[in-house]
Amino acid sequence: MSETNYGEDKIFAGPAITAKKLKAGTTRRVPPHLFAVLMLGLVSQVGQVLLLRELLMVFHGNELSIGIVLASWMAWVGVGSRLGVVFIGKINRPLTLLVGSAVGILLVLPATIMLIRFLRGFFEIPPGAYLSLVDIASSCFLIMAPACLLLGAQFVFLARVWRDIDQSVDSSGTGKTYICEAAGNMLGGLLFTFLLVHYLNAFQIACLVGILMLAAAWYSMRRIHCAGFFPSRWSFTIIALLILYFIAFPFLEDLDQWAYRMQWQYFMPDHELVETRQSEHGAISVVRRADQYTFFQSGHLIFSTAGPKAVAPAFEEQEAVELAHLAMVQHKQPERVLLIGGGLRGLLSEIVKHPVEAVDYIELDEALTDVARPYITSATLEALDDPRVSLIHTDGRLFAKTADEQYDIIIVDIPDPATAVLNRYYTREFFSEANDLLYDDGVLAIGAVSTPDLRGTAVANRNATLYHTLNSKFERVLPGGERVMSFFAANEPGQISLDIKTLQDRYTRRDIEVEGFSAHQYHALLEEGQLRRVNWTVRNHGRSSRAHLDGPTAAPLSPDSLAEQEAAEKELLPVEEQYFMNSDFKPIGYYYTLMFWDQLTRPEDDKTLMALLHVQPWWILPLCFIALLTVLGLRISSGRAYKRSRVYQNYGDEQRPDTNFGVLCTIFTTGLSTMALQVALLFSFQSIYGFVYEMVGLIMAMFMSGLALGAYLTNRFVKNKVNLNLLAGVQLFIALLAVLIAVVLPRAALVESPAVIFMLFSLLTFSAGLINGVDFPLSLACYMALNKNAEKTAGTVYGLELFGACIGAVLASAVIVPVLGIIACCLFASIANFTAFVVILISRRDVRWLERTHHRTG
Repeated sequence: MSETNYGEDKIFAGPAITAKKLKAGTTRRVPPHLFAVLMLGLVSQVGQVLLLRELLMVFHGNELSIGIVLASWMAWVGVGSRLGVVFIGKINRPLTLLVGSAVGILLVLPATIMLIRFLRGFFEIPPGAYLSLVDIASSCFLIMAPACLLLGAQFVFLARVWRDIDQSVDSSGTGKTYICEAAGNMLGGLLFTFLLVHYLNAFQIACLVGILMLAAAWYSMRRIHCAGFFPSRWSFTIIALLILYFIAFPFLEDLDQWAYRMQWQYFMPDHELVETRQSEHGAISVVRRADQYTFFQSGHLIFSTAGPKAVAPAFEEQEAVELAHLAMVQHKQPERVLLIGGGLRGLLSEIVKHPVEAVDYIELDEALTDVARPYITSATLEALDDPRVSLIHTDGRLFAKTADEQYDIIIVDIPDPATAVLNRYYTREFFSEANDLLYDDGVLAIGAVSTPDLRGTAVANRNATLYHTLNSKFERVLPGGERVMSFFAANEPGQISLDIKTLQDRYTRRDIEVEGFSAHQYHALLEEGQLRRVNWTVRNHGRSSRAHLDGPTAAPLSPDSLAEQEAAEKELLPVEEQYFMNSDFKPIGYYYTLMFWDQLTRPEDDKTLMALLHVQPWWILPLCFIALLTVLGLRISSGRAYKRSRVYQNYGDEQRPDTNFGVLCTIFTTGLSTMALQVALLFSFQSIYGFVYEMVGLIMAMFMSGLALGAYLTNRFVKNKVNLNLLAGVQLFIALLAVLIAVVLPRAALVESPAVIFMLFSLLTFSAGLINGVDFPLSLACYMALNKNAEKTAGTVYGLELFGACIGAVLASAVIVPVLGIIACCLFASIANFTAFVVILISRRDVRWLERTHHRTG
């Protein structure tokens, strides 16, 4: 194969370009193709985060979809890299292919955003219903394909350009491309987080990065093939594109708003989109139907209100009124109240009607408060201005962890734990922090949507989990309610009560006048028979090994009184904590909530979530044994073939299937493990820090910066990369790093400073990227020594690592983290790479053999 035969000269008027001209024309300053590689990384990172944020809104902020989005992205990029190899083999014009793919990116990215906005229209689902796991996976897989195929192919095109400019026959061009692409990824994540997202909408960002990619590709072609090509023509074209972009800027703004309106027509067809605003915590949308205003954030329902003209609590606020007056009478004389969420929907205005001295109201997003002010009731606006009320914009978990004050009652009024960020308020860790904030006789009140008598396995699992989790931190817990199950927890037994007469006496002694509520309503809220049944269910459910699969047993026709049930509970079997204890690092309550909403809105649809509950931690072991048995079988068979070849002398050194399998195994497991660790870190960051929506670009930039540095250091300082001992050592180091992360994460939850938490997670994410970057050049060099084809090596190694990352992302986010926990995810990564370590040890034979093979082909 010719070292410099691009085949490009046919499209230019000038003479053919020799290797000497090519070398001389491209090494005087910064290599021109370097800009294209950096832009490939930048466009990949910005495009990935952009589409991820758009899809999160369609998927109601469901973090299970993060892994599926990343998996779809990486799977198609891997396929694209393989297609790039095919195109290079057939057309052999990498620069022409690069420019063509850049044009494709410019067209495809905005089109993909538009398709995502219309996505719900392709599914026959009720308004507001969640897409099933299968719907999420299929839509991500199809939507991601065009952009990812182009980006994957571009990697191979640029690796070929770099190899030809260096006039090398090994895989060094691929390694350099990998490093610079990772640097571009890092740059893209930083630009998106700190600049682009704050000043441009999705369509403006997509068009801008598409133009920059095209400019870089065109510039590379012009510099490398300068003969017959005039700089002024290139400059004029790029300037014309930028002018066109700025002319289209207002149109892209209008297009963004129109696309949002169309999206909400599919999501809430009978509602009108009134306002949208981007926030660091998610896209805020306000929709209206008649006089009702409903607020969403990242596609997730936050609250509804009757509107500014309402003079009395309407249906939308009646639930808040009932919760306020049921919770406030759980304490005999509440003076200091902490309210986390719910104030804007009417809860705050009802709390201040009680004789309290101070109310600290925590609302995470200041942008949500600002957006809501024109649409909430006058009573809520007056409550916000009440001198007893302190409105604090911060994360509720952070406040609970760092506050010095103590309270008589804490009321948590946030949506159900349908996302990891909401689940943080229903975990053992939060209940412990809330307990520390309460006086000795303090009360915690929290609730979740329910069904009459807890009908359905998912809702029974979820509400029983919340009860058992609360009961692990408080001396006494009383659940009650039909449409909404409220949980009241306290350490002083006589403080909380569901006795109607006791609550009526407390309410009437406070001399409160509330329009739409009276002491008589406690009879409707606390019907005795219903209270006994739901208490029997949550107290008895979750105490057998198959309870999470079989659901609760039927309650007796006439259950015992609450007092008798509380006394009898001490004699029951222990709770199955694996499936009925919700925590930051094992968010099973979040998983049950998704199951519940699936069953509630589409009872006959996909049962995937229920099926995944059968997953057991030991299932990974047979896969490890299969890998070990495979390499053992290949070693034995190849050893026999090698002995026979000594007679016939027809067995080449490169024909070592066991070593080939071992190298491929390390490539796959490194992608799988590092992505599983990244998902585990993302979920942990979400649970501890509070939100990942704004920071996802920065977190990915940290990973990619480690990746770039690791690959650079290996290329720069490791002279002999064809070293199976070193490759095996890297696998062992990844396994140990995963165990270290598993040990560090629970302790990170105890840190109070957000800055320290962020620095710690940045370091762990950077470390995972660093070791991945070290592994890639080593795997690349070893596989090149075995196969002796640069393009095939680039496509195979890059594609297989991405395929491993794809599998790791799906398993980690959709199965391991929610069902088995974050720590199990880290251990899964450790086991996978330790298996690769053993596989390499078995398959490596004489290391000097591979080195000799490499030197002969080099």
